[in-house]
Amino acid sequence: MGIVKEFYDKIAEGEWKRLTQDAYHRLELIVTKHFLEKYLPKTGLVLDAGGGPGRYTVELAKKGYDVVLLDLSPKCLELARRKIARARVGNRVRQVVEGSVADLSMFQAEQFDAVLCLGPFSHLIEERDRGRAAGEVVRIAKRGAPLFISVIGLHGVFRTVLQRLPHELTEPSHEELFVRGVHRYHGILHKGERGFPDAYFWHPKQLKELFENKGVETVEMATCEGLSSHLQGPTNKLYRDKEKWAKWTQLILRTCTDSTLLGMGEHFLYVGRKKST
Repeated sequence: MGIVKEFYDKIAEGEWKRLTQDAYHRLELIVTKHFLEKYLPKTGLVLDAGGGPGRYTVELAKKGYDVVLLDLSPKCLELARRKIARARVGNRVRQVVEGSVADLSMFQAEQFDAVLCLGPFSHLIEERDRGRAAGEVVRIAKRGAPLFISVIGLHGVFRTVLQRLPHELTEPSHEELFVRGVHRYHGILHKGERGFPDAYFWHPKQLKELFENKGVETVEMATCEGLSSHLQGPTNKLYRDKEKWAKWTQLILRTCTDSTLLGMGEHFLYVGRKKST
């Protein structure tokens, strides 16, 4: 996980801005917040596991939730502390903790009224680590608590390769991606860009089965970018017309749970509930 930590240390500020940088990326925030508002309890203690620089921690604290923020990256957490202070929600943020979702032993069983894990499962390339992390997330959630897990979709990555990285289709070092969904860090890319760190890209069925096998009831699954997936240009252009944008976001929210769209987006969200018995 050292490579992942180093990666997010270097892009902490960019990670804070990522979900608001343009209309297309804002859709992930809109869709995720829609399901948080739908399924979170009215009050309680929420763990934002892998919450990076604290975008959702701040949002939840503003709404009156008590929040614990955990992340692997010290630089992201340093930025999160500044954002929390600037938003004047420090009284609601109980802890800011450095750590991994694969080891939540610092927390008691059934401690949290809800758990967010928006991203970290996309950086667990070993099956045993994914299983351990899922078990930990379920362990620290109260019975009946909602779980929100978002990941990068495998088929969405294939579409990204077609759009922006077609050379990877025949690059031997990337064969594992197309066979097993595993991307290993290869350092600098062909144009001198910094490569993406170790990652595992998910099929919706895999994520659903993982959590159901850990005692979670599946509630809903949604494509975070919905019908706009991989259509950044048209989406950002539409944003200029506020009436059309409002209509489009309504359509996104109405269709994002459609199973025909679920695996094609860049990200998808799993909403589950820890079983009461």
